Amino acid sequence: MIAENEEYILEMLGKGMREHERGRMEYRDITIETNTIPHAEGSAMVDIGNTKVLVGVKLAVGDPMPDKPDEGVLITGAELLPLANAEYETGPPSPEAIEFARVVDRGIRAAEIVDTEALFIEKDKVWNTFVDIYVLNYDGNLFDAGMLAAAAALLTSRMPKLEGDTVIREGSLGRLKTKGIVTSCTYAKLGKNMLLDPNANEERIMSCRLTIANDENVIRAMQKGLSGSFTFSELSELVDATFDKSKLLRDKLKQAVGD
Repeated sequence: MIAENEEYILEMLGKGMREHERGRMEYRDITIETNTIPHAEGSAMVDIGNTKVLVGVKLAVGDPMPDKPDEGVLITGAELLPLANAEYETGPPSPEAIEFARVVDRGIRAAEIVDTEALFIEKDKVWNTFVDIYVLNYDGNLFDAGMLAAAAALLTSRMPKLEGDTVIREGSLGRLKTKGIVTSCTYAKLGKNMLLDPNANEERIMSCRLTIANDENVIRAMQKGLSGSFTFSELSELVDATFDKSKLLRDKLKQAVGD
């Protein structure tokens, strides 16, 4: 079945076509919904085609990192829920879940989206920001969906108050202090073809994958997956494509968060 599917996809690519009649550098439909979890500080659900990712943000008082005693802590985790894909299992995080969380975390950190200095409370006491990612349905390209959902959740997060030892999460609260927007564009290589936003069928037969995270002007992080490779010229082409295609993602984010 996989061989037949691979032959069909490559045959379509040879004719300049993809499934769902989209171009090689074209996203599937994207929707972003914020404030989907009432009791979280911030939350967002993102659909890219049939891929669905939910992110919740929670803040709690905790200890700073030893090397950054005057800054809050960002902690990102991901769960690939069994309801999302028959291959996902319960238990400790899989290598795929760990990579997913790290890619999203790296993009947020490198772009300094969260103002961690504003999370300092007092000596040995800071706010810890937990970004929890849940995959509700898998149909390829979790990375871009996760980055969009994490960014939207953080940009709409409320900042709790600390009164004595009591955390106040209700009432008149300001927003978590953030500095900008980060998005990512993920590409798959199939033969000599490079595709933006691979779906599940395309991911099953790709030789390698590249995720590029950027803000408006700067490439902030990259993550390559699998054993294949990209040439320098291919990499340059994908960097240029990222700056172009990320405009759509930023517009979607700004519309969703009310900016």
